[in-house]
Amino acid sequence: MDALPLVVLVAASAAVAGAARRTPVPAPLLLVAAGLAASYVPGCPDYTLDPHVVLPLILPPLLHTAALESSYLDLRANLRPVALLSVGYVLFATVTVGYLAFLLVPDLPLTAALVLGAVVAPPDAVAATAIARRLGLPNRITTILQGESLVNDATAITAYKVALAAVVGEGVSWAGGIREFGLAAVGGIGVGLVLMVPLHWLRRCLKEALLQNTLSLLVPFVAYAAAEQVGASGVLAVVVVGLYLGHRSWQVDFATRLQEAAVWKVVAFVLESAVFALIGLQLPYVVRELGPYGAGELAGYAAGVFAAVVVMRFVWVFPATFLPRALSQRVREREPGVNWTAPVVVGWAGMRGVVSLAVAFSIPVATDGEPFPARNLVLFLTFTTVIGTLVVQGLTLPPLIRLLKVPGRDARAETLAEAQAQSEASRAAEARLDELLADGANALPGPLAERLRTVLERRRNAVWERLGTANAVTGESADDTYRRLSREMISAEREVFVRLRDERRIDDEMMRTLLRRLDLEEAAAYREED
Repeated sequence: MDALPLVVLVAASAAVAGAARRTPVPAPLLLVAAGLAASYVPGCPDYTLDPHVVLPLILPPLLHTAALESSYLDLRANLRPVALLSVGYVLFATVTVGYLAFLLVPDLPLTAALVLGAVVAPPDAVAATAIARRLGLPNRITTILQGESLVNDATAITAYKVALAAVVGEGVSWAGGIREFGLAAVGGIGVGLVLMVPLHWLRRCLKEALLQNTLSLLVPFVAYAAAEQVGASGVLAVVVVGLYLGHRSWQVDFATRLQEAAVWKVVAFVLESAVFALIGLQLPYVVRELGPYGAGELAGYAAGVFAAVVVMRFVWVFPATFLPRALSQRVREREPGVNWTAPVVVGWAGMRGVVSLAVAFSIPVATDGEPFPARNLVLFLTFTTVIGTLVVQGLTLPPLIRLLKVPGRDARAETLAEAQAQSEASRAAEARLDELLADGANALPGPLAERLRTVLERRRNAVWERLGTANAVTGESADDTYRRLSREMISAEREVFVRLRDERRIDDEMMRTLLRRLDLEEAAAYREED
C-alpha cells in the first residue's frame, strides 16, 4: 500500500472517531458505517486486510493497552466467569455455530464450517468494553467482558488452526486438537511469565522516561513474536506481560507513567479507529470474490449464521452463569448474586471485530493444490456476521441496558471510597513529613514546611469537596470551582510568558521551560476526565 492511502485512512478514521465523541452513537459503529460508505466511492484505494499485518502488528498493541488498563486483582476475582467465556464459550461457539452453518449451507463441508465457527467465535476486544464503560455498567460486568476479550482471541486462533488442519487432511483428532490447544495456552502463558519480570526489571533500570517508553512500545511485539516463534500463543504472552506491567506500574517513576499513559492512549485511538474503518472497507473485496450465489440465497445464509452466533452465546451464557452457583456452595459464597439481567447484557454484548476478519483472510486459497472449499463464502459470512453484530447489537445494547434498568456504577460510593483512601494516604504522608522534619538534616523554614502541609491538606480535602453541596449559580462543587479558578490563573501566567517572548525579553528556551512548569501544575490541578 502506498503512503498516501494509509495517511488518508488514519486521518479520516481519526476524524470520524473524534466526531463520534460528540454523538450518542459508539465510535466503532460510526467508523464501520463510514468504511462501508467509503467503499462505494469511485476510486477508493484497495484496503484489503492483510493478516500478516493485523495479527502480529496491530493486535499486540491493542491487547497490550487493554491489559495495562485492566485490573489483575479484579480479573483474578472473576477468573471463573472470564475463563468460561474466553475459553469455554469460544470452543462451544466454534463447534455449534460451525455445525449449524454446515446444516444451513449445502455447499459448505463440515471441516470448512468448523473453520467458519472458529473465525466468528471471539467477540471483539474493543467494541463491547467501550460501550460498557461509556454507559457506566457495573464494574463486575465490565471486568468480565474485558477479561473475555483479552483471552478469547488466543482460543479462537488455536481452534482455527486445528480446524484448518482438518480441512487440509492432516488427520487431526480430538485428542490432537486438545493437545495443540493446551500447548499453545501453556506455552503462551509460560513465555509471558518468563518475559514479564526481566522486562519490568529493565524498565526500572532505565532512568530516562524516553528510553522506558521506547521499551514500552516494543514490549507487546517482543512478547508476541517470542511466543509465536516457539509455537505458543502470542496473544496470551502479550496479555500476561501487560497485566504484570500494569499491576507493577507504580514502581516506575512518575514521568514514565505520565508519558506511557499518553503514548498508549494515542496508539490505541489511532489503531482502533483505523481497524473499525477497515472492517467496513472490506466490502468490495468480499463481494468481488464471492462467486455465483444468488442475492436471496446469500442473505438467507448470512441471516442464519448471524442468528446462530447470537443464539449460541445466550445458550452458553445463561447456564454458565447460573449452573455453577446452583451446583457449588463455594461459588455462591465467593461471588455476588446475579439476576437475569446481567447475563442478558453479557449475552448481547457479543460484537465481533477485526480479528475475525483477519483470521478469515488468512485462510489459504488452496491446500495441497486443491482450492479451499467455499473460501469466498466463508469470507462473506464472516464479514456479514461482523457487520451484523456491530450494527445490530452495538446499536441496541445501550437501549437494552436502559430498558433492563441495569444499575450503573455508584459514582457517589466510588467518590466516597476515593476520599477515604486519600485520607488514609494523607495521614501516612503527614506522619512521614513529621518524621523527616524532626531530623535536623531536613530543617526547612517555617513557610516552606507549611506549604508542604497546605498541599497535603488540599489533596486530602479535594475529594471530600466533590461530595459537598453544589454552587447554586454554577452548579459546581467547591473542588470544581477551585480547579476552574486555578486554570484561569495559569492561563493568565501563560499569556504573560508568551508576550515576554514576543517582546524578546525572554528567549524561546526559557519560555518553554516556564510553560512546562505551568503545564505540570495544570495537570496536577485537574483530575483526568474520560
